[in-house]
Amino acid sequence: MITVTFLPENVSVSAEAGESWLTVADRAGVEIPTGCCMGSCGACTLALEDGEEIRACISTLAGDRPTVTASVFSDPTW
Repeated sequence: MITVTFLPENVSVSAEAGESWLTVADRAGVEIPTGCCMGSCGACTLALEDGEEIRACISTLAGDRPTVTASVFSDPTW
């Protein structure tokens, strides 16, 4: 199991490797805006604690670490 923490809400939830970021966020009650759902619009961009940026609509949890922190940014356009 992986403990995922979403910022700025500071909400944590357990997840499994291979789960969709959108599914995990939904289970945590965290809204991640989505636009195109193909990764190109950038509405669902998450910044991980190691500086990596991912598109939540096309990414899954890697499972290479026991805890992950992701910062959710919301653009008022979405």
